Parts: sequence; structure tokens; C-alpha cells
Amino acid sequence: MSARTRARRRALELMFEAGQRRLDTDQVVTMRSNDPDYPMKAYAVEIVEGVTSHRDEIDEIIATYAEGWTLERMPAVDLALLQIGTWEILFNDEVPDKAAIDEAVSLAKQFSTDDSPGFISGLLSRVLDVKPTLI
Repeated sequence: MSARTRARRRALELMFEAGQRRLDTDQVVTMRSNDPDYPMKAYAVEIVEGVTSHRDEIDEIIATYAEGWTLERMPAVDLALLQIGTWEILFNDEVPDKAAIDEAVSLAKQFSTDDSPGFISGLLSRVLDVKPTLI
């Protein structure tokens, strides 16, 4: 597993925990940064901070292209993966767009429902298709 893959997984865990515990993501990052058994990955923090700083825009894009699904109705893991993938596609030029989609789908296969990988792949592919009109 690559360092970026581990960082994405860590970012997913941080975002999921923040949502479940109803905490700000920066609070969870601070709490977990002091855990010697589970070292914080710099790219995980970058993802969490990036998603947090662009959350309104990212959530609006996801809501627009998630046909028949509201953000509230989505499984928490799927929403976090969509936020991570959308942030990487739109706001992180260091990550190839297809890699962002592949990584989100891979994490969905590990941590979400059987239907989630296809849903996430389709929605992030749509985000990629309309990227030129979004940025």
C-alpha cells in the first residue's frame, strides 16, 4: 500500500470519526495527532484541511450530480470518499484525476456497501467530466 493510499485511508477515518462524534475535523486531527500507535500522515491532514476549506463547494457539487440522493441519505463513508475524491480532482493538481477516482473506489470496496464502488465511480467520473466548467 502506497503512502498516499494510507493517507487517504487515514483521512477517511478522521472525517468519518468527526461526523459520527459530531466534532470539527480539526479537533479530531488534533486528538489523533498525539497517538503514537497510529502516526498522522501529512497528506491525510492536507486532505482533511482541503475538504474542510472547500466543503460547501464540494458538497454542492456532490449534491448536484448525485441523482436521486441527498447528502443526508448517503452512507457516511460514501460521502467522505466523495468529498475526498472531489477535492483531489478539483483542488489537488498533484494527483492524477483517474488515480483519485480509483483510490476512492478501492476504499469503498474495503469500507462500504457492495453498491458503493459503482456509485462513487459514477459520481466522481461525472465530476471529472464537468471539471472544466467548475474551475
